Amino acid sequence: MRYLAAFLLAAPLVAQDTQQAAQQTQPPAPAAKAASPAPPTEEWLTGNIDLGFRWVSGIGGSVPTYRTVVNQRQDFELFGADFTIQNPKHRWFDRIDANAYGWGSEPYNTAHVDARKLGIYDFTFDYRNIAYFNAEPSFANPFAPLGFNQQSFDTRIRSLTSELDLHTGKNIVPYLAFDRNSQNGSGIDTWVLGATNQFPVPALFRESTQNYRAGVRFEYSKFHVTLEQGGTTFKNDDESSSNILNYGDLTTPLLGQSISLNSLSELYGIRGDAIYSRGLVTATPYPWLTLSGQFLFSQPRVDVHFTDNAAGNLLLLTELLFYSGQTDLATGAAKQPHVTSSAGGEIRPFRRMQIIESWMTDRYHDSALGILSSFYFASPPTVPPPPQTTANAETQIVNYNQNAVNAIYEVTNRITLRGGYRRVWGNATVAAGVLSQTGSFATGNLDRNVALAGATLRPWDKLRLNLDYEGASSDQVYFRTSLNDYQKGRARAQYQATPSLAFTANFFVLSNRNPAPEVNWYFLSRDNSLAVYWTPDNSKRFSFVGEYDRTTERSNIVYLVPSTLSPAVSIYRDNAHIVSSSVNVTLPGYSGLAPALTLGGSAFISSGSRPTTFYEPLARLSVPFTKKVAWRTEWRWNGLGESFYIYEGFRAHSLTTGLRLTR
Repeated sequence: MRYLAAFLLAAPLVAQDTQQAAQQTQPPAPAAKAASPAPPTEEWLTGNIDLGFRWVSGIGGSVPTYRTVVNQRQDFELFGADFTIQNPKHRWFDRIDANAYGWGSEPYNTAHVDARKLGIYDFTFDYRNIAYFNAEPSFANPFAPLGFNQQSFDTRIRSLTSELDLHTGKNIVPYLAFDRNSQNGSGIDTWVLGATNQFPVPALFRESTQNYRAGVRFEYSKFHVTLEQGGTTFKNDDESSSNILNYGDLTTPLLGQSISLNSLSELYGIRGDAIYSRGLVTATPYPWLTLSGQFLFSQPRVDVHFTDNAAGNLLLLTELLFYSGQTDLATGAAKQPHVTSSAGGEIRPFRRMQIIESWMTDRYHDSALGILSSFYFASPPTVPPPPQTTANAETQIVNYNQNAVNAIYEVTNRITLRGGYRRVWGNATVAAGVLSQTGSFATGNLDRNVALAGATLRPWDKLRLNLDYEGASSDQVYFRTSLNDYQKGRARAQYQATPSLAFTANFFVLSNRNPAPEVNWYFLSRDNSLAVYWTPDNSKRFSFVGEYDRTTERSNIVYLVPSTLSPAVSIYRDNAHIVSSSVNVTLPGYSGLAPALTLGGSAFISSGSRPTTFYEPLARLSVPFTKKVAWRTEWRWNGLGESFYIYEGFRAHSLTTGLRLTR
């Protein structure tokens, strides 16, 4: 069906180009007696479309890794389409703009439509379709009996957004909107047998979220107000099933017997909904003052139903009893009142000075109740464990606050200085972990002070520099790996050496420490890049783009070894070089038409804790047949290699060829 649609879109372009070519071969018509005073009619349809086919060679090496990283397949494809439709009668619409990219063999497809009629409506529609595949063999258990690692996904993520604005261009603009996100597909999930074993099993994933909203915008010269009411619905119907002998992650006997799962049927039924209200206001009561504020309140709730039936040689570790089957039934419900507010202002006391103040708070409170009943079965004379019922009432309270003030001062036309201060604070109460020694709940606090500084410099017309610094000290943080005592700096430079030669350079560094003795975490990240752009004679014959990026990461942190609970140090290192370049050459032409050749690609080379190489050279050729028809082809090679995980490497060639039709 998609190929038929692409053909129908392309047919008018081909017909028009064929008709024009035929007209060029006919004898000229007699000259008209007089030119018509009417202006020429405007084209009602303009745009272009790229159609073709992609060949993918036999993939050498790991197909799951190829699909995780590249995931292109052999198929017909609509590489791209971009159209504008003008309605000269302006009856139902004035203009429609539509585009679509990557339909066919690409893992990421998009479509977008804008339609409008002046003063009546604006309509926007956006659709995205992502083939989400993730199955790196080295993740979790590379020796899983199903041939994939635990937590593998082969799904489609679809996102749809639409909005209709009415009475556009006026002071009061009502609007309606609808959003939908869904994920469907298959993969590998994990069935957990208490603290004894984990079993990877096939799973089907099915979930979706719908968002309905409506509101009105009041747009005046000195203030803007938006009032919105919306609601969401959510459902999840994941399921897992298995009928093969599965020994899970534990491959050695426990208490003299091997733990195994022979069959499993597992079903989730989750439903949720929420109603929310949002208000937004911005105002400029005076030329030197701008104020803004936003308020959002929502109260989502969710209901959960779960059941599973398992059979095999299973062990209840708390009772030290083996049994042959179990059934679990669970139900639960939760609510979360949620308030988010923000306010800000910008003061311009004089022409070269700006003071920006912002404040926000985010607060939510979860209340949940869950009941799990487990029933165990065994063949005589074995006595099964007694049934167990567990009820948990959980509470989670999270408060987050942030306040920041920044000042921007334009010293001269070439020097602008920035400085500011940000404070972040909050508290949280959550359910404690199973090994907690402090009770059923764990509490934490967040308190951070951040200094901000920056500058924009133009020493001369050809050079521009941007400098930013952020330094923070935290008295309390939530997590071991949270930003604690850190310094972050960024520098960007742009140098226009000549009208056709430009350089850009970027430098970024982040250093973070958590000095607590039980953590002693140190993290360092650096990213430095340099790019050159050479476009002589406005790229009429030749252009070059090249970029080099050097990144490094360092991490040292203390952790407890699970089997012995003794402290140890985790060390991670990564050093990477990334190079990319592109050379574009316009070849000698004919009849005013010129072919174009592009050569380039990219390379990634890293060393350290996980050495990896990835190469992607490419060559692209475009040959115009007429002003409206061109043949385009591209060759690309993908190759990945890993020193420590050789079985994850892959290599593949892809060749695409097709036509670009322009009207």
